[in-house]
Amino acid sequence: MAERLDALICQAVPGVSKAVRWNSPMYGMPGQGWFVSFHVFTGFVKLTFFKGTSLRPPPPGGSAQEARWINLVEGALDEEQVLAWVRQAAALPGWGKF
Repeated sequence: MAERLDALICQAVPGVSKAVRWNSPMYGMPGQGWFVSFHVFTGFVKLTFFKGTSLRPPPPGGSAQEARWINLVEGALDEEQVLAWVRQAAALPGWGKF
C-alpha cells in the first residue's frame, strides 16, 4: 500500500519533493510547503492532507482545523479519488516552507 501511494503521488505531481519526518514520508513543493503525508499502522495506512478542508470532496477523517485524512486498507484503494485529492492539495499553499 505504501509503495502504491508513493507511486500515485509521484504520478500526480511530477517533481514532487520528498522527506521523512516523524517516521512518515512527506511530500511537498519547493516554496509552497508540504501538502500530504502518510503513516503506516497495523491494518491500515493513514493518508493525511494538511489542507484537507479545502479539498473537494474533503477526506472523511479528522477534526483538526485544516487537516483531513482517510484510513486506507489493502484492497480498498480508490486510486482515482486519491489522485484527485493529491492534485488539488499540491496546488494549495502547504504546511511549512522549504
